[in-house]
Amino acid sequence: MSRKSTEASAGKPVKHESAQLHVTGRARYTDDIPLPPNTLHVAFGLSTVAHGRIVAMDLAPVREAPGVVAVFTAEDVPGDNNYSPAHDDPIFAEGHVHFLGQQLFAVAATSYQAARKAARLAKIDYEELPAILDIPSALAAESYVLPTRTLHRGDPAAALETAPRRLRGQIAIGGQDHFYLEGQVAAALPQDDGGMIVWSSTQHPSEVQHMVGHALGRHCHDVVIQCRRMGGGFGGKESQPALFACVAAIVAARTGRPAKVRLDRDDDMVMTGKRHDFLAEYEVGFDEQGRISALDLMLASRCGYSADLSAPVNDRAMFHADNCYYLEHVRIVSHRCRTNTVSNTAFRGFGGPQGMMAIEAVIDDVARHLALDPLDVRRINYYGIGERDLTPYWMRVEDNILEDLTTQLEESSAYRTRREAIAAFNEGSPVIKRGIALTPVKFGISFTATQFNQAGALVHIYTDGTVLLNHGGTEMGQGLYTKVAQVVAEELGLPLDRVRVSATDTSKIPNTSATAASSGSDLNGKAAQAAARTIRQRLVDLLAERYRIAPEGIRFDDGMVHIGDDSLPFKDVVTMAYNARVSLSSTGFYRTPKIHYDKDSLRGRPFFYFAYGAAVTEVAIDTLTGEHRMLRVDVLHDVGRSLNPALDIGQIEGGFLQGAGWLTSEELHWDDQGSLKTHAPSTYKIPAVGDWPREAHIRLLENAPNREETIFRSKAVGEPPLMLAMSVFHALRDAVAATSGPRAATALSAPATPEAVLRALETVTATDAETGDVAAEAGA
Repeated sequence: MSRKSTEASAGKPVKHESAQLHVTGRARYTDDIPLPPNTLHVAFGLSTVAHGRIVAMDLAPVREAPGVVAVFTAEDVPGDNNYSPAHDDPIFAEGHVHFLGQQLFAVAATSYQAARKAARLAKIDYEELPAILDIPSALAAESYVLPTRTLHRGDPAAALETAPRRLRGQIAIGGQDHFYLEGQVAAALPQDDGGMIVWSSTQHPSEVQHMVGHALGRHCHDVVIQCRRMGGGFGGKESQPALFACVAAIVAARTGRPAKVRLDRDDDMVMTGKRHDFLAEYEVGFDEQGRISALDLMLASRCGYSADLSAPVNDRAMFHADNCYYLEHVRIVSHRCRTNTVSNTAFRGFGGPQGMMAIEAVIDDVARHLALDPLDVRRINYYGIGERDLTPYWMRVEDNILEDLTTQLEESSAYRTRREAIAAFNEGSPVIKRGIALTPVKFGISFTATQFNQAGALVHIYTDGTVLLNHGGTEMGQGLYTKVAQVVAEELGLPLDRVRVSATDTSKIPNTSATAASSGSDLNGKAAQAAARTIRQRLVDLLAERYRIAPEGIRFDDGMVHIGDDSLPFKDVVTMAYNARVSLSSTGFYRTPKIHYDKDSLRGRPFFYFAYGAAVTEVAIDTLTGEHRMLRVDVLHDVGRSLNPALDIGQIEGGFLQGAGWLTSEELHWDDQGSLKTHAPSTYKIPAVGDWPREAHIRLLENAPNREETIFRSKAVGEPPLMLAMSVFHALRDAVAATSGPRAATALSAPATPEAVLRALETVTATDAETGDVAAEAGA
């Protein structure tokens, strides 16, 4: 039995299935769902101190405010006052508050404005307690939300002692707000006999289902979570939406009325977790060519007041602290710091970008200390093929394409020629300095928690020949629904418009994993393929028996079924199957093979495969103001055999620019009272259209199918492109270093805002004046 790819099948650059709805404003999000006129609107009362004991809480003025129907505190939660699988995130604070902005109570009123106004009438008395607000303070106090972990291979202490050269350094890496265009929102509608439907803007419907069930004191079969689409997620809608879904459901259950929770931007940024900010300190041993012989690396992250997803985030940071580089003797210590700030959470890359930033800083510092091109030091430390290929967590790199990919990009971007031209430009330009960098990416694909690497799908074929598809993945603009529909269309030989994808629904696909870890297409595509193949095989068996033909002689193509020399419309074959009482519905299931991982020893094969990429970025800085601009970017990225090149290019472009924002402009700032001061677009700058470089060359690596048996040999593309933006940061480092010669080691931290650039320039200048050599601390 053969299949011929149709015009709209897998591998074609098909437009996003909701593209026309997006651009015309007709795409329906959670806040757009029509609800009955008696719907209640919910707002929160938030803590105004970072750490303290609640002495008294007078909510009488809140209850008496116009439009208020009910007020809810921890005592009003019918089940478990918790919205986190780690069981350390209360829905409403009890007794103590642990960050400024923590939810104390909720107000349900006839309008959103009435609820917001009423929430501000509460009278709360606190006994303030000492607050730990940043990583250095947490390290000094040994304040950890989770135990410190150590990843160790070889003998780094001995290798450091015998290294020809040694260097110490550190880098601060800032956090990042998700700044999804659609904020956190949930709506709950009571059903018969204690049932509850919740529409939630979430990447993880099943987790929301579990948490709502626990909060209501009900079971999973009493709660249905639905999500048709999100207006962005980026990890911020993995664990965080459970809070808002729980509160909506609690209000609906007690009042018997529909309830909606919708945050405004300020409250959203104050109440929800961010990308973890990190502090990395290292000592590295290396030779005259820059080849690393030993590395001792400390990573400390600000986790906030509770665990949330900090354990796997920090584990993944450790697993990506090698990036593309072989580290024979290495120790990586990971401190998970407890602070009195909002608990940080998943964000695109899930800790991997922070680990990569640490090792890229090491590589760059080594190169500048030796006055070598950083690209040469990167390449000499690349993983090998058949040798030097074992990661610090004892997984062998079997799919290494780094050398070929880097060579292609180095040549197509004219990296060497441009570096020479930039050096000449800088010689004659006292104020404007340019810099360039090529940085690689190796990102592991799979959930490190092995049990999450599974997915289910449901496919129905109707008697008119159309197909309805449902799966456990969620659509947040990335095009997952489009890709999985393409898979089903390919398997059934149908035009894409014959396949419709319905909203993710826990009553259709149970026990789903989060759409995260860049695994959405890998998992759900395979599950949908299995379901479609099951139905197709039933049709083939029917036709083979009826037409007395071998199954190999039956072919599905462009809405037709070819049976030897005969052809029938797909619709007629489906009708034939219905009349023959052949089932036209099937579930599909997939579990990722080969992966295994011991979370205690931090050893195993946590990833099915690696996705690779590299970027060259050229920047210019104004040394008087610190302002900077990307001038050109060249990207070559590995997506295996692309399921949809148009969507993949879009993901690469978006991921790169989001990463550039993280590393250059998106600065989170808390004052000394623990108040987030960057909680709106007026104070928090995400990249805009004008930040995209005027010259950009974004290419997919060709003729490089995934060596593992993924869906049509494709590779994940959600998270890896974000880390391509490390080239922006290191190009800025290059430009800053140009003020003090090739051996200059900068003090540039991330995000590299204009202020940070000026601070780095001043540090370089001051150090140069004092010592005549701005290299980092070094010794033989």
